[in-house]
Amino acid sequence: MLSFAANSETYAAFVKELFKQGSTIVLLGTGGVGKTTIAASFGMAAAMAQLDTVVITVDPARRLRDALGIERLSVRPTRIDGRRLRAAGLDPGLRLSAMVLDVKRTWDGLVEQFVRSPAARQTIFENSFYRTLTEQFAGAEAYAALEQLYDLHTNARFDLEVVDTPPATHAFEFFRAPAHLVRLLDSPAARWLFLPYASASQSVAGLAGRAARFVVNQLESFTGMEMLKSVSEFFSAAAEATGSVSKRFHMTEKLLRSPDAHFVLVTTPQTDRLKEARSVIQQMDEAGLKLGAIVLNRTLDEASFEAFRASPRRLPPHLEEIGTLRKTLGIEAAGGDRMEPLIEFFEGYLASQSAMVDEAVRFARGVPARVKIAVVPDVEVGVRDLRALAKIGSVLVDSGNGRRFLENAASAFGREKPARSTPNRRRAVR
Repeated sequence: MLSFAANSETYAAFVKELFKQGSTIVLLGTGGVGKTTIAASFGMAAAMAQLDTVVITVDPARRLRDALGIERLSVRPTRIDGRRLRAAGLDPGLRLSAMVLDVKRTWDGLVEQFVRSPAARQTIFENSFYRTLTEQFAGAEAYAALEQLYDLHTNARFDLEVVDTPPATHAFEFFRAPAHLVRLLDSPAARWLFLPYASASQSVAGLAGRAARFVVNQLESFTGMEMLKSVSEFFSAAAEATGSVSKRFHMTEKLLRSPDAHFVLVTTPQTDRLKEARSVIQQMDEAGLKLGAIVLNRTLDEASFEAFRASPRRLPPHLEEIGTLRKTLGIEAAGGDRMEPLIEFFEGYLASQSAMVDEAVRFARGVPARVKIAVVPDVEVGVRDLRALAKIGSVLVDSGNGRRFLENAASAFGREKPARSTPNRRRAVR
């Protein structure tokens, strides 16, 4: 249902800063907002702009792998097959690659790079604390994503990188969590406290004093002696690498603060999601990071979205008809008629579309003018193939002036004054 072509003027206005050779687009957002699909669609749009593009994704759903035509993604970039591009009606010469984030392999690569002793490397790989750190510790996944990004960017293999950040409860954790992890690894206090356990156990009082003895005793009782020994063994074996890991992080952080990095926040027009988005905008400002754009995903259904694109200031005919449905059927008041459940369903649908636009407009009015807004509909059939990704990519760049789109839609709804559903009527929508 979505149209394919993008308006060239709007396209230039929205992506002229994002789609530059040497740029990195970092997609932020909490889980469940469609961030991975938007990342892949951005990648397709960039490839259609003649940029050699790679998308770094995190554990993509089977449906997205099928859409890309790649059975198994790996840590090595895989180019989308030209035959599949041609079959989807796209230019077979498009240069789009995809790769998946492998957290454990990325961390193992850092150990192999920065720990010179084979014995020390083996000790780390077999260490239970290291396995826990790289598989479960908050920040390990985000740090791995930054590490892969840094390698790709410094090697300049691609014109543009699109990063689908790891899912998190709060989008800003992508920036905060790796810093916490680096501070732990590179902490002089940690290295001082977690001496090789044999030495520490022989003379805790002489090495660390009364305060350290208390901490060690508490850790022993909480984690058990084996876990404490594992932590101590890890810090001992990894001592030479922690400084290098910290240095790499600061180099990556410098990249994220450079003009080459562009952050795009993906959200949906639900109240809790928009509240989180406002928080991310504030935190980025406080951290000195520049948010370039916001994608309001799943705003309106496809039919309503397309109708507003075709006639921006007019309520779509199918929605307009709902407003006159009772009059058309000769049912002026609610209740009693056997058609009532069906009428309530459609009225609830109309009210939900109007409320969604109102919510999005209020949010957009509070977003700094420098931040571009794109609006994407809720695609009913999902993303099943390359053509669908290309269509969403076209919508992304063609709906760059999302503020105007939303204001026009709100104006159209306001003129018609659609019926507001009671709470029990809303059950039919979404």
